Amino acid sequence: MPEKKLRIGIVGCGAIGSSLAKTIVSDFSGKAQLVSLFDIDINKAYNLSGKFDKKLAALNLEGLINKVDLVIEATRADTAFDIAKKVISHSRDIMLMSVGGIIGHYEELKALAEEKKAHIFIPSGAICGIDGLKAAGCGKINKVILTTKKPPKAFLGAPYIVKKKIRLDNIDKDTVIFEGNAAQAIAAFPQNINVAATLSLAGIGPKNTLVRIVASPAIDRNVHEIEVHSDAGKIIAVSENVVHPDNPKTSYLAVLSATAVLKQILEPVKIGT
Repeated sequence: MPEKKLRIGIVGCGAIGSSLAKTIVSDFSGKAQLVSLFDIDINKAYNLSGKFDKKLAALNLEGLINKVDLVIEATRADTAFDIAKKVISHSRDIMLMSVGGIIGHYEELKALAEEKKAHIFIPSGAICGIDGLKAAGCGKINKVILTTKKPPKAFLGAPYIVKKKIRLDNIDKDTVIFEGNAAQAIAAFPQNINVAATLSLAGIGPKNTLVRIVASPAIDRNVHEIEVHSDAGKIIAVSENVVHPDNPKTSYLAVLSATAVLKQILEPVKIGT
């Protein structure tokens, strides 16, 4: 009897969703199958499905959920929680890319997943060092600091930039545009700082994780530095990420980290914490 393939649906057909759809079809066809695509902009779903099979486009979220075993959320922070709750309520597994959107509802989703016997997968995203942070967390962590540095254009449209009326085109040297905790950073930069949410969930929480955001006109990459102080020692991890070719607000590594999680789900050997 042939092995049953994992049926995957993607919610959000932008740069990240499109990249993951191509990867599932090209690299995981032996063990997984892309069976549905949905986007609030139905034209995006139709355009992406047209590259594979026009029948993949779903007219609503429920239509996608009913066809799949695993949903990959690749939307926006302001919609991620509602999507996750609906998916988990149907006892389906979910991989979350817009982690900032669920940070205030994490315990609720965790409890619901336990009740519904579903799983929540959160990729490490655009940062390195999550494995060491999780291990250190089994002891005592004293401090976690995230410093994120991106080109000024990456912050266009962020609520904090709009509220503070920061002129990004006037920045001609490295400029600290935000300092605070992860909870504040996520609210201020919901499309830019998913890494802070992931770091918080893996470590000491959003109120105790410190975040510093720098706009740098001298770089063309997204740079994240994590510093962890714990009883197990000090961890410093720096990633200098190439931006996604279709979306300067995110890093290409974020897409690859989702691919790595999918491999972990599909393969019998799990490496790393």
